[in-house]
Amino acid sequence: MIESLESVFYVIGILLISYMAFASLFYTVLLLLSAGMLRRERGLNKGEPYEDILHSTDTKPISILVPAFNEEAGVVGSIRSLLSMNYPEYEIIVVNDGSTDDTLNRLIEAFSMKETVQICRKQLETKEIKAVYKSELFHNIYVVDKENGGKADALNAGINVSKYPYICSLDGDSILEGDALLKVMKPIVDSNEKVIAAGGSVRIANGSEIERGQVEKINLPTHPLAIMQVIEYLRAFLMGRIGLSKYNLLLIISGAFGVFNKSWVIKAGGYKVGTVGEDMELVVRLHRQIKKEGVKRSIRYIPDPVCWTEAPESLTILRRQRTRWQRGLFETLRLHWKLIFNPKYKQVGLISMPYFLLIELLGAVVEFFAYLYIILGLFFAFVPIDITVLLFLLTWVYGSYLSMWGVLLEEWSSRRYPRKRDLIILFLYASSEVFWYRPLTVFWRLEGIWQALRKRSDWGVMTRKGVSK
Repeated sequence: MIESLESVFYVIGILLISYMAFASLFYTVLLLLSAGMLRRERGLNKGEPYEDILHSTDTKPISILVPAFNEEAGVVGSIRSLLSMNYPEYEIIVVNDGSTDDTLNRLIEAFSMKETVQICRKQLETKEIKAVYKSELFHNIYVVDKENGGKADALNAGINVSKYPYICSLDGDSILEGDALLKVMKPIVDSNEKVIAAGGSVRIANGSEIERGQVEKINLPTHPLAIMQVIEYLRAFLMGRIGLSKYNLLLIISGAFGVFNKSWVIKAGGYKVGTVGEDMELVVRLHRQIKKEGVKRSIRYIPDPVCWTEAPESLTILRRQRTRWQRGLFETLRLHWKLIFNPKYKQVGLISMPYFLLIELLGAVVEFFAYLYIILGLFFAFVPIDITVLLFLLTWVYGSYLSMWGVLLEEWSSRRYPRKRDLIILFLYASSEVFWYRPLTVFWRLEGIWQALRKRSDWGVMTRKGVSK
């Protein structure tokens, strides 16, 4: 009996090791691609290339869409940050999606909003718009008050009201750096609009000093959960998305900050209502639209333009966020399952979609069993100790070592955390990730899969403190 158990656990261990080795190798390839691209940009004058974009007639105006549901804590500061954007022409459209708090009144008071008649081309179906307000202080600020329909519906309403050819989706609790729009539009202008969507980086604002919508001083958060999210975002953006973007494999432009060609979004049907992963789902549909039309278009990630956002510091709120993200991933893969391993869609069908299925979605299942195997190996003799040790090392590489490289890429490229003390803290936290934070996120991702299987579609309550004073 013991020998049979040993044989079974030996085979299971080999399978787990094979998976973890493959996933680690895939991420290592992304790391090398990202490091190569960042190296080519290192040392370049960061400001000079954007002066031409600022004064070029090819730089198209942008409609910034800010969906807001119960964002009274931070929405005014976020809008203030947009007023000083270094960009030729843009409008700000805040969509109040049936908020039950004081979001609408705070906007009306802060910017002297008055109800106006706004021409609205109903190109996308949305919930009823109750009123449109325009600021008496700033000519380019509008507030759309509508019935609650969810974030996707709010974005579609913003598209209907918008008048410019490009839209920028921005979360209501986010702060954009001054040159962010110029930087994210540069590949679009340089490509003669063959790049139809571009996303920038999202960083954690907790702990930083932000006054009237401007980041005055960047500091690390003090809360351990927020620090881990700093590392997590560095890994996801600087390692994952740079590498995927290089070969037009990108399937996610963060809903917190992305720019899209409006005509392409409308052709693709707008944001899909009823999904909690509307940002990824739209990008996948844009890839399908590109294939349908048989044209050469691309979707890019630009590491330099930065959007600062508030990270949850509560286990309860963070859990809701991560289960929602996993449900969104599951829904997108389910809706577009015909692309997976489909050579018709080339690298998107053969690499991107399988990667998100096998590593990002099912990876949580495999990691859970890896942790369970390691625990059993520490207490029971029928679990091979050599397999246990090897699996632990691979799990540490997958869960911590790669995160440590994300921290080093940040230091090597933008150096937004210049103090040595901050880098040491980030490095130490990254090395500890596999022992506490990673298992938590794995469990939440499993929970998200279970919720998706039960077809749960609500967002859950996301309490905000606000990042700007």
